[in-house]
Formats: sequence, structure tokens, C-alpha cells
Amino acid sequence: MKLGFIPLVDSAPLIVAAERGFAAAEGLRLELVRETSWANIRDRVMLGHFDGAHMLGPLPIATTLGIGGHLEVPLIAPFSLGLGGNAITVSEALFKEMQASGAELGAGPAVMAKALKGVVAERQNTSRPPLTVAMVHPFSGHNYELRYWLASAGIDPDHDIRLVVLPPPFMVDALNEGQIDAFCVGEPWNSLAVDRGIGVIIATKSALWRQGPDKVLGLRASFAEDHPDRLYRLIRALHRAAAWAGDPANRSDLASLLAQPAYVGAPPQIIERALGGHMVLRASEPPATIPDFLVFHDHAANFPWQSHALWFYSQMVRWGQIAHSAETADRARRVYRPDLYRTALTTTDADLPNASAKVEGALTEPMPVASRSGRMVLGPDGFFDGLLFDPDDVEGYLRKLGVNVD
Repeated sequence: MKLGFIPLVDSAPLIVAAERGFAAAEGLRLELVRETSWANIRDRVMLGHFDGAHMLGPLPIATTLGIGGHLEVPLIAPFSLGLGGNAITVSEALFKEMQASGAELGAGPAVMAKALKGVVAERQNTSRPPLTVAMVHPFSGHNYELRYWLASAGIDPDHDIRLVVLPPPFMVDALNEGQIDAFCVGEPWNSLAVDRGIGVIIATKSALWRQGPDKVLGLRASFAEDHPDRLYRLIRALHRAAAWAGDPANRSDLASLLAQPAYVGAPPQIIERALGGHMVLRASEPPATIPDFLVFHDHAANFPWQSHALWFYSQMVRWGQIAHSAETADRARRVYRPDLYRTALTTTDADLPNASAKVEGALTEPMPVASRSGRMVLGPDGFFDGLLFDPDDVEGYLRKLGVNVD
């Protein structure tokens, strides 16, 4: 199988499956192709150049719904590659401005958002240009978590700042050149900006939405229909690879593997910090431990929860990318395929949740959930503002966010 990926730490399950024998054990040979942008990933999956890919969680939903000015090609996500892994990084100059409005290194997302609001207001009052903030794609968890965070402080992401799209490998250079003031991206690019002394990490995805989804295995629905056995083999290989990647005993080996130029191509010590959630937030500062910064396997991290799909869909509606209807919401939900995940793993000892969706943000501490073994534990999974997302009441959730769905 030919699979595309972006040079990010969270591509690890694909790389481990290919390099550590898990795909071979399933009778598969994986050809991994490194790409630069998520638009390339999407297009090459749509056109059949790739059998599947490391993909942004919302991207197969958007492509299936045909929004964003692109072809309507049904894609599916039968496997989640992990939880978390992103961060918001600002330039040193912007962080100093934020400090004047109350920002402190390591402060929570609400404090940082309020401080940024002060900078935005000051710029508007003095007729200075708006801040330019980069994210990786309009249909990305990065875009939605960034907007969610900005809006919590009363910052309108479509009017108060300038949001632009950049491929992950270009973020650090753009910050260094002063073309952008901040970005939201996955590792190692946040840490590389810090390591160069040009960036400060002010919030992580796990602080915004703990154990929130990000990347998936994305592929054409027709591939699953035409080659079900091959897909099941791939899911089993990725499941074992994710378990290996999530084992702390393998952290150093995994960092060295990902550091190879053909894969992520960043210093292994920076990659290893991300794998362990020990993040240096600002140059010369000691590492801060970030709970659940990047989860490859624990907490049902590989299960394609349909509530994740519906939360992404809710943000598409919130930010005007698509009009809401019950039919459209159901189409979005069905892009995530827990049925395929269960079928692939039913003959293994993998623990499988009994439900296909759950209320997101409801767990304030680790809690057991109904599963095949009865031993699965999920959470905590809260949003930083305490809001809950009930997948059975998408309209009610949108109304709480001030969206008119009537």
C-alpha cells in the first residue's frame, strides 16, 4: 500500500508499522511518501495516487461533503492515529506584548487568550496592522481549536486578526522572517521555533481539549469496499504500531527513527521531549510536563469516535463553512467508521468500546467505560472552558455558541 504523510511526530504509527515489522506481520508492504502540505495529501488520496494517508481529522469529512471549493469524493476514517500533539506558538515580540496584558509562561489558555485580546485591542486603538496567525489548513483541528480559543476571549478570528494557511514545515521560517506573528501546528515545529529562540509556546491542544482528536487514517470509501481484507490488515498493523509507539520503553528508539531525514527530520532530543510531553515553552526555560500532550494508544486513542466527527462538523457550521441540516450532520458522522475498526480487531485481544460516540468533555477524571474487556479507562477529556459536546444534540451545542440553526 502507498501511504502519504506529513513530517510530524504524530505520523509515528504509520512509520512504526512500516519500519518495525507490524505491517509485514500482516502481509503488507507499506510505501510511505513524505508530502509537504495537507492539500497535497488530500488531492493525492482523492485521485488515487495514495491508497491512504496520515490525514487531518476534519479533512475526510469536508471532502466527503464537497465543501471548500473541492470535488465531492467520499472518504472515510476507520482509525485514529492519536490524540493531542498540537500547540499555539507566538513570536518572542508578541509574547512580550502579551506579558504587558497579564500573560505568564505556563498560564492556562484563558489567561493567555485574555492577554492576546489586550494586544489585539491595543493594535486596533492605535491603527496598527492586525496580527497574522498561521494554521495548517481550513479543515483542520488546528483551525478549529485556534478559533475556539480566540473566540473564548472575544477575539473574532475572521475580523480581529488575519488567519493564513501555511504547510507545517514552513511555519518556523515564516515566524523567523516576521511574516507571521503566531501559528498553530503539530510537533516538532513548535519546539523548533522555541529551540531557535524565536517562539514561545503559549497553549497546547491538550490544555484546550484534553485527549482531543487530531489525525486519522484517511482513505477513499471505494478502497474499503474494493479491498476490505487489505484495509483490515492495515488497521491491525497500525493498532500494534500505535501501542508500540505509546510505550515509554520505546521512546528513545522512536525518536531516533522519526529523526531520520526521510521522516520528520528533526533532532531526536526535541522529538523525544514531545513524545514524553516534556515541552520547553521558551528558550532557556526548563521543560514543563504537559499531561496527555500526545497520546498514541491509551484511552482508546485509536478508536474513530463518531462524536469526534460531529464536533469537527459543528465547527464547520459555527464558522460558516457549511449550512447545518440533520442529513448533513449524519453524513459527517458516518465518515468515521468504528464498524470497520471493530471488524478488523475482533479476532485480536484489542479492547473495543461498546459505544460509537460519547459526550465529549464530560470526564473530569479517569473513568471506566463499557468495553469488550470491561477494563477500558477514558478521560479526563475536558474542554478548557468546561463546555460539553453532546453528539445527540448538535443543534443545542451550536445554540450555546451563539449559532442560529433555526
